Amino acid sequence: MREAFNGYILELQNRICQALEEEDGSAKFFEDKWDRPEGGGGITRVISNGAVFEKGGVNTSAVHGTLPKAMQEAFGVGESNFFACGLSLVIHPVNPYVPTVHANWRYFELYDKLGKKIDSWFGGGSDLTPYYIFIEDGCHFHHSLKKAMDSFGEDLYPKYKKHCDEYFINKHRNNEARGIGGVFYDYLRPNAEFTAEQLFAFQQANGNAFLDAYLPIVNKRKAIPYGEQETEWQEIRRGRYVEFNLVHDRGTLFGLKTNGRIESILMSLPPRARWYYDYQPEPGTKEAELLEYLQPTDWINIK
Repeated sequence: MREAFNGYILELQNRICQALEEEDGSAKFFEDKWDRPEGGGGITRVISNGAVFEKGGVNTSAVHGTLPKAMQEAFGVGESNFFACGLSLVIHPVNPYVPTVHANWRYFELYDKLGKKIDSWFGGGSDLTPYYIFIEDGCHFHHSLKKAMDSFGEDLYPKYKKHCDEYFINKHRNNEARGIGGVFYDYLRPNAEFTAEQLFAFQQANGNAFLDAYLPIVNKRKAIPYGEQETEWQEIRRGRYVEFNLVHDRGTLFGLKTNGRIESILMSLPPRARWYYDYQPEPGTKEAELLEYLQPTDWINIK
């Protein structure tokens, strides 16, 4: 399974990067291959200063070795070995009318000291962070994710949407959502309901749905005229994105605490962001409208 999933995310990385380059029409991804001294490594690909994408990263990694102390405590195990691989991406657009997007799909195996596999699980999801609300965009994104999941069980999308709504929030901002959500799941282990192969197929369905969920929105919004007001609002909202990633995101915090590769960890941050004291958009504006949707919303049945 570890070889199969790692092969899949490398192929998916190529496919996503090629599609994003074609959509941008100007910038190309810079590739940085790196090795982890303790075992494994990864491929970081970064795009910047493009016609459509101001900054973005599509990263893969496959690492292994002795489970760090912090991870032992988090998983409630003693000395163990591990293998982890995954793809993580964040794309920050130039045009404020194009939303930021985040996604990741990962696989983890845990072994005892003799090398016997004692646990394994999948995790992942994707979510959208717009700066201006277009109802049809939110509907399209969520319908795309739901379609990918429904063949595995029609109960999965609502369950994992709820997980996403509960996770991607700035608790210190009165539970203001980072964006309009998507799906989020973790610790999906083989059981009587799903075999490892079925969970792998589920991961593939979600990964394969990403481009269809995001690119039509980019294509529809990237040429909308905008000015300094829209860019300023984009940067204010990016400030909230930074706050979530540095204050609440489990992956970021875990990487920082376990001597992770700092460039890959902080790849998710936007190139520019703003913080104003007690900033509030004017009532009745498009900026104020966004705030109305930064809470759990039924994007499948919205009117």
